[in-house]
Amino acid sequence: MSTPELHQAIAASEWFRELPAELVGQLAALAQQRHLADGALLFAKGDAADGLYGLLSGRVRISATTRDGRDLLVNLFEPGDWFGEISMFDGLPRTHDARAVGASELLLIPRARFHALLAAQPVLYPHFMRMLCRKLRRSFAWIEYIAFLPMSARLAARLLELAQDYGETQADGSVLIALHLPQEELGRMLSVSRQTVSKELNALEARGWIRLDYGRVLIRQPEALEALVRGAA
Repeated sequence: MSTPELHQAIAASEWFRELPAELVGQLAALAQQRHLADGALLFAKGDAADGLYGLLSGRVRISATTRDGRDLLVNLFEPGDWFGEISMFDGLPRTHDARAVGASELLLIPRARFHALLAAQPVLYPHFMRMLCRKLRRSFAWIEYIAFLPMSARLAARLLELAQDYGETQADGSVLIALHLPQEELGRMLSVSRQTVSKELNALEARGWIRLDYGRVLIRQPEALEALVRGAA
């Protein structure tokens, strides 16, 4: 990938789109390209922090393993997403496993170089603090959902969150979640079985609120899902 292409890829991301072009150019100069085969491990829980990753193509799943051996899907990153910021900032070991889903191409901004840029450009600190706070607020909201909401509302909340991140609004106002999202993966996000997810999805579809289509979800009535979450909170 050429330097102008790197610049464009970084500037298009939520993390960096608000930055001046000069700073985006400096970040592009620091970036290293990484290629991963399907299923390859990018980093494991407990690994030392090596920097901030941006996904150019493919997908990366962030997961944890419970004490009884169950796999919990924490997040699923798509092209344009950046991740790994926790260990990049605090210097502590990685909190989860990260593995490629399909052949994937990534950018790595090495931690030492990134911190050198922060020292030279302290104007970057408020920008990244806002991004971290945004993620933290979403994490707190999800903790409340898990603690207080019934399964149907938890599923609705997760679908709305995925629609916010990956949604494509259709001509009729419905929203297609532009992810291939098998029910087993959605169950891992919610820490429940595929059968439980299937039952709840079918119930939402029977109400006419969503439509299921071979691993994709079309939200036909977003306001109905929002009302379900509000009513259960």
